[in-house]
Amino acid sequence: MSESVSAKPALIEVRDLVKHFGPVVALNGVSMKVRSGEVLCLLGDNGAGKSTLIKTLSGVHKPTSGSFLVDGKPIAFHTPRDALDAGIATVYQDLAMVPLSSIARNFFMGREPLRRVGPFKFLDLAFAEKVAREEMKKIGIDLRDSSQAVGTLSGGERQCVAIARAVYFGAKVLILDEPTSALGVAQTSMVLKYVNQVRARGLGVIFITHNVRHAYAVGNSFTVLNRGRTLGTFEKAGISIEELQNLMAGDKELQFLSNDLGGTV
Repeated sequence: MSESVSAKPALIEVRDLVKHFGPVVALNGVSMKVRSGEVLCLLGDNGAGKSTLIKTLSGVHKPTSGSFLVDGKPIAFHTPRDALDAGIATVYQDLAMVPLSSIARNFFMGREPLRRVGPFKFLDLAFAEKVAREEMKKIGIDLRDSSQAVGTLSGGERQCVAIARAVYFGAKVLILDEPTSALGVAQTSMVLKYVNQVRARGLGVIFITHNVRHAYAVGNSFTVLNRGRTLGTFEKAGISIEELQNLMAGDKELQFLSNDLGGTV
């Protein structure tokens, strides 16, 4: 990470975050931070605690203990709306889109622009379609018709619609939940390039993935989760992709697997 990025204050920071579900400990002392103009990749295998952390950061779950700071100030979210109001937007893996509805309607879902005709208010569809078309064009996706069903877009294009929607509505921090997990090479490249554009605008991005290569392509720093704990945060200049892969998988587990397979791992 460059000195200019490192010198900027954290947009959000969590310290020793703990989350219990009854007797189950989902998070057990997670610490991380993301700054303006930074892509922090959150890596971990299934069951590492990524989903619980996402939902805690986005106001779905309340932490059992620990500190949560936004722009250096302690904060407590009671609902996902609180997180959105603080500028933290989450793009979930399922995208929360209606496939048969238009791109424009999906872009403005829940925040529909209205126009008044006398005492009545109507959806300003022309405005919605114009904005959706312009915002997508900024990232190199030229929509012939923003009234077309969002389900006609590729997976990568739908991811970009969801990210563009969050950016348009004023997000300062984007939490991306496995945005490339179901995409091919070309679509993955499209999404990673757009994430880099978003970072260059000064937003902070938390990129959640179990794909180390995708993370390494776009990330400035990497936090590794294992069984609800952070194993550490590493800047790109200080760790190789092989070291990151081994840390995420666990050196002991890889050694055991290598022994079982006759040293082929």
